[in-house]
Amino acid sequence: MIDDYFTLLEQELIAKSRYPWTQARSFDAVYVGGGTPTDLSPEQLNQLGQLIHRFFPLSDSCEVTLEGRLNRFDDNKFEAALAGGFNRFSFGVQSFNSKVRRAAKRLDKRDYIVERLSQLTASNRATIAIDLIYGLPHQTPENWQQDLQDVLDTGVHGVDLYQLLTFGGSGLQRNIDAGREAVPLSTSDKALMYQQGHQFFAQNAFRQLSYCHWANGEKEQSRYNSLAKQGAEILPIGAGAGGNINGYALMQTRDIDTWRAGITENYWAFEQLSLPANNAQLKAAITSACDQGLIDANKLPKGVRLFEHCQPLFKAWQTNGLVSLTDQQAALTMAGQFWSVNLANAMTQYLRMYPLSNGQ
Repeated sequence: MIDDYFTLLEQELIAKSRYPWTQARSFDAVYVGGGTPTDLSPEQLNQLGQLIHRFFPLSDSCEVTLEGRLNRFDDNKFEAALAGGFNRFSFGVQSFNSKVRRAAKRLDKRDYIVERLSQLTASNRATIAIDLIYGLPHQTPENWQQDLQDVLDTGVHGVDLYQLLTFGGSGLQRNIDAGREAVPLSTSDKALMYQQGHQFFAQNAFRQLSYCHWANGEKEQSRYNSLAKQGAEILPIGAGAGGNINGYALMQTRDIDTWRAGITENYWAFEQLSLPANNAQLKAAITSACDQGLIDANKLPKGVRLFEHCQPLFKAWQTNGLVSLTDQQAALTMAGQFWSVNLANAMTQYLRMYPLSNGQ
């Protein structure tokens, strides 16, 4: 099935490279993920990287990321991916703790994860980033602190701290509902774990790139994530891939047969397609500002006028300890950063309810 999928992926990649739009300017980031690309063979990883470099114009500093897991990601796959032109790797570690990892359906034990990440970063041949999740069953402040220390000890170049959000139908949620797994932590407990991580990375001189991402040194840029939140155009390739073209947000079908038919008959098999929003530029600016932790009047569409228009909202946030407010900036506090996504949505909703008139 993987071989069949990869053949289709190659066909779609080449077909989409032939549009004038995809050749009009260089891509600044490529992200191969949203699944487990590390399950590909070394030969396929190498071929995929070479296809991307051969058929698309990439900027000199283009960040080409391969996402996946460390399970079975051996030296052969690492070497093949490097030879194919991948220069950044992102691994879903979730936790280093073996007991917590089992609850998160991760097979490898802590010692292997620590050793493998240390080997990859020590090679100094690519940027190595990882994801950690806080709020998982069996997590405690103590083993979470060890997770944070393991980030430092392995030398990885970047780390994301994501809050656990369970949803109906997921394997973890089914186990929780059936009593086979411990109930995850409360929102209050997760907020304290976020604070714990935030303070740890500040104390160890990590650069904070967003409310949830930190860099250890200058190597990590996390360019794709940053550009995506700024509303950059994204070309989707693969079943279930999401994109953004000229303001149209789209997601390709996850059904393999439907996706195959689209490739065979030369059409894009959408599962979702949204028309461009009138306020798309504004929404992207708000999302990016909250993601970065600073709403700056001079970087918003309509600038100071818009910032002043939102003063009632900002003052309410300040009263609740979510921002520190000055004449032209609203800096998110640590609590504000924890609620960053909610604040961005709230500001967008506020402007929908109380739009800034042309004459104001």
